[in-house]
Amino acid sequence: MKAANLGVLFLIELGALTAAAYWGFTRDFGASWLLGLAAPAVLVALWALFGSQRAKYKVRGAGRVGFELLWFGAGVLALFAAGAPVWALAFALVCVVSKALAVAWGQ
Repeated sequence: MKAANLGVLFLIELGALTAAAYWGFTRDFGASWLLGLAAPAVLVALWALFGSQRAKYKVRGAGRVGFELLWFGAGVLALFAAGAPVWALAFALVCVVSKALAVAWGQ
């Protein structure tokens, strides 16, 4: 179960990036392709600076919880803003359950 949860954690990281790209590409103006590329790029940059194992400004404890709430919350909000509220709710539930299990199991 623990190994499966590590896989789910990785997939929700990718899900947040995909949600941000989906939001950008579904915007209704001429440069939506730019938002579709820039939104996940911003999330990648934030993850590299604060969330990854090799982060320059690694956050821990409550700061880590806040960072992950903002990061995964951005994925949820992106889906909601793109007109996919059911997917946003499903993604939020998977994030909450997986992160709760990760905390309980010390992952």
